[in-house]
Amino acid sequence: MTAPILQVDDLRVTFDVPVRGGWPWTPARKLQAVGGISFDLQPGEVLGVVGESGSGKSTLARAIIGTVPSTGGILFEGQDLSALGADARRSRRRDIQMIFQDPLAALNPRMTVGDIIAEPLTTHFPKTPRAEVRQRVQALMERVGLLPNLVNRYPHEFSGGQCQRIGIARALILNPKLLICDEPVSALDVSVQAQVVNLLRELRRDLGIAMIFIAHDLSVVRHISDRVMVMYLGRLMETAPARAIVERPRHPYTQFLISSVPIPDPALEKARPRPVLEGDLPSPLSPPSGCVFRTRCPKAKPRCAAEPPPPYEVGPGQRATCHYWDEPTPMVQAAE
Repeated sequence: MTAPILQVDDLRVTFDVPVRGGWPWTPARKLQAVGGISFDLQPGEVLGVVGESGSGKSTLARAIIGTVPSTGGILFEGQDLSALGADARRSRRRDIQMIFQDPLAALNPRMTVGDIIAEPLTTHFPKTPRAEVRQRVQALMERVGLLPNLVNRYPHEFSGGQCQRIGIARALILNPKLLICDEPVSALDVSVQAQVVNLLRELRRDLGIAMIFIAHDLSVVRHISDRVMVMYLGRLMETAPARAIVERPRHPYTQFLISSVPIPDPALEKARPRPVLEGDLPSPLSPPSGCVFRTRCPKAKPRCAAEPPPPYEVGPGQRATCHYWDEPTPMVQAAE
C-alpha cells in the first residue's frame, strides 16, 4: 500500500468569540469548530465529507490549506505543514488547491477569464513566457468544457456552472496533487451539479489527483467519493467506504442522513417511511457533554452524556463513534 498523500491527526480549530454586552476585560468564549479530526488520504483517492450546515466541514478544509489557525498534525507527503517557513509553505501551496462554494464570488469581476485562470501560474512562476501561459490557459478552458475564444470575457458574462468551471481551471493551472472542493455544486442547479460532478470525476481519472469533496448532500458525495466521512458539530461521527456507508450505516446520524436522500421513483418515495431528526443543532459555544449528538439521538442513554464515545471498528474500513452502534435505531416518523 502506498504512503498517504495527506495525514491529519487530532486536528482542532478553536475561535475566540467576544461576549456580547460584556466588559472589555471579559474573557472571550471558546468555540471549537473542529474537535479532534483524524484521517488519511491516499494518492488519487476522493474523500467525501458530509454533514449539516455548521458541522465544521469548511473550517476543516481551511485548516488543511492553512487559512485558519489550527492545532494537531497535518502531514502532506510526509512533511509537517505547520513546521514550514513562509517560503516553503508558499511552495507547498502549489500542490494543494481549492474550489469554493460560490463560483461567481470567488472570481475577480475586474479581471478577464484568461487572467483569472493564469493568475496562480504567473504568481508562482513569473518568468513563464506569455505564449506558454496563454497556451496553457486555453488548453485548460477546453479541458473543463469552455470555449477558448471566451478568454477575454469577464465573469459576469458566464452562468454559475460556467463560473465554477473557470474556478476548476484556475485550481488546475499549477498541476496540484490535492484538490479541496468546498461545496462546489451547492449553489448550482441540479442538472448543472451533475455536469460539474462528472467533470471532477473525469479529472480525477485522467490526472490521478486526490480530492476532498465537501457537501451537505450525501447523494452527491457518494457519487464521486471512494470513502465518506460524516461530521456533526465539528466531530467525526462515522467514516467508511462510500458503498458501505450507504448500504450499512452504523451511526444514527448517518442513518438519518441516508434516509433523507430522495428516491427517484415517486411511488416508492411516497410509500417509504420518512424519519426526521428531532430538535435543533446545538450551539457550538456550549456543545453537549459526552457525545455531541446525544441531544437528538433516539439511542441516547446516560452513558452517552457521561462518556464521549471512541471510534469503534464496526466493519472493514468502517468506524463509528457511537457506544450503541450495533443496536437498532428507533426512527422518529415525520407527520403526514
